Amino acid sequence: MADVLLEDVRSHYRATGLTQRLKTALAVFGPEDQRLTPQQLGILDQFHTRGLAATADLANLVRIATGALVLDVGCGVGGPARFLADTCSCRVTGIDLSEPFVDAARYLTERTGQDGQVSFQTASALALPFDDGRFDVVLLQHVAMNIVDRAQLYREIRRVLKTGGKFATFDVVLNSGEPHYPVPWARTPETSFLLTPEATREAVEQAGFHTLAWQDDTEAARTWVTQLRASGPPPSPNLGVVMGPDFVQLTSNLGRNLMEGRLGILMAVFEATSTHR
Repeated sequence: MADVLLEDVRSHYRATGLTQRLKTALAVFGPEDQRLTPQQLGILDQFHTRGLAATADLANLVRIATGALVLDVGCGVGGPARFLADTCSCRVTGIDLSEPFVDAARYLTERTGQDGQVSFQTASALALPFDDGRFDVVLLQHVAMNIVDRAQLYREIRRVLKTGGKFATFDVVLNSGEPHYPVPWARTPETSFLLTPEATREAVEQAGFHTLAWQDDTEAARTWVTQLRASGPPPSPNLGVVMGPDFVQLTSNLGRNLMEGRLGILMAVFEATSTHR
């Protein structure tokens, strides 16, 4: 059953021909050999609510030290990893279940000239291919909604963190009522595994963490939705390059769920304690 669910999630993010679509879309910035900045790519590589602003807020909350080793779990096409490496002067490794996302992340990182500071590989969040205690910080943005075994997810994150290391999460949580589908992470409920904020906190703390910061980001997300609706279709290139032709429907349903109070957004930072299971 777990293998079937894993393949269903991988299929949702299949993104066939993604790197070529990105090459075509990025031609608006100039020739292929022109260096791009992480900020330029922010319009299409931040695969979560509030985009680049949310990644910046999470980075400020977790306070990543210069030279820190950071793991981005479910890195997508690498936007947060590149941004953090650029603004925090840290080294970032990204993992994602989707091979096309990882290929695209490597391509975009070559375009920003950061391939010596940022790297990517295909892997599952439930079986991280790293030694115990390797990282100073682990980042998780809009990923847990696809994972049914939250206990294993958070145990793996704790395992690869140093004691005293920080786990920063920015995720969609369940508030009240069944969400409208499709949404950006799932076209049907079969691959969506939302928890309430309280259940999320309990699952993380049971894996060996202490809560350092906890904030409800739902109102900020609703403001973002309102601004998007008022501004009309986003200029190209945008997230539609990554998410595909149903981009508008997926994001519209996410906005509707947030505005109706069905879903919320959680931003939190945890510290890895000396005792864990």
